[in-house]
Amino acid sequence: MANCVYIHIPFCVKKCNYCAFCSFGLLKKKDDYINALLNEIEFFYKNEPLETIYFGGGTPSLLDIDDFRKILSKLNYNSKTQITLEMNPTSVTKEKLLGVKNLKIDRLSLGVQSFDDEILKIIGRTHKKEDIFNSIDLIKKMGFKNLSIDLMYGLPSQTLKNWEETLETALKLNIEHISLYGLKIEEGTYFYHNPPKNLANDELQAKMYELAIEKLKNDFIHYEFSNFAKNESYFSKHNLAYWNRYEYYGFGLSASGFIDKKRYTNTFNFSEYLKNPKKEKDFEILSPQNEIEEEIFLGLRLISGINLEKINEKYNIDTYKMFKKEFDEHIKNGFLKKEKNIISLTQKGILVSNEILCDFIKV
Repeated sequence: MANCVYIHIPFCVKKCNYCAFCSFGLLKKKDDYINALLNEIEFFYKNEPLETIYFGGGTPSLLDIDDFRKILSKLNYNSKTQITLEMNPTSVTKEKLLGVKNLKIDRLSLGVQSFDDEILKIIGRTHKKEDIFNSIDLIKKMGFKNLSIDLMYGLPSQTLKNWEETLETALKLNIEHISLYGLKIEEGTYFYHNPPKNLANDELQAKMYELAIEKLKNDFIHYEFSNFAKNESYFSKHNLAYWNRYEYYGFGLSASGFIDKKRYTNTFNFSEYLKNPKKEKDFEILSPQNEIEEEIFLGLRLISGINLEKINEKYNIDTYKMFKKEFDEHIKNGFLKKEKNIISLTQKGILVSNEILCDFIKV
């Protein structure tokens, strides 16, 4: 049974230079999109009680409060449901926050990325440092108690010293959650076609990540590769659902879902989605082998790692025996560690996690 919902809102004032997500500036089509989204939810959602709802994008905070009200009216949630809304600093207003709060949206995720105005300009963000501070101050004054910010490292012209100052500034803001992402230039982005100058190499990115762990360790729990929280109550429950392979709906353009052990991804074609939001999902049925592989490479994203005993019991297998070559090699090389029935990535392993995790996918 699916107890989580992701809702994709693709609209942006301006697409950032590094962004590979499905987003664009067609805000004039907003009402048409909301109507299609409501139709999709009504058709596919089975009214399960929800533990998490996540509005991602794009810039979901560009929607009107009435848009959120219409969407939430189709979902079965209560005061215990963690509802996250991604926001950009320039879309934070007193009126928007009041409306959001009245709808019981209790967790805000602010797209900060950097506190350096020059870097913000290079990467195509529409806000400045002052906007960040003003928006966070307003969010606190409006009584929100669960605020997360996104920060990026490895950005053009970003030095290790600059990154250290970014982390120190974030610590002074007294926020509850921080997500860190290293810049990856993906196909189709502005940076892919117009490579920026003064990019950090892999070695510098690794140093930035290690510095972040060191700087944040006294104030935050590092619970997933990219995520740090003041305590467990501030963990992103929605993202944890992904890593723990809980079932979830994905509604909206390009949204992905996981239902009845089957995965699906909606169309990326805006016109096609508007025309037929009730289109039958193109499900990918996972084999037992696929499921076990997912348990490992998704579970290893968590700092707590994977519990071999639980996986063995769930699938009636000997997980270590099945992947003995991979486990032994990475433990020997210091990328994985094993403590009783728990296997997790070391800090050294996290730095090369893509290569490590790929080893557990049998093509």
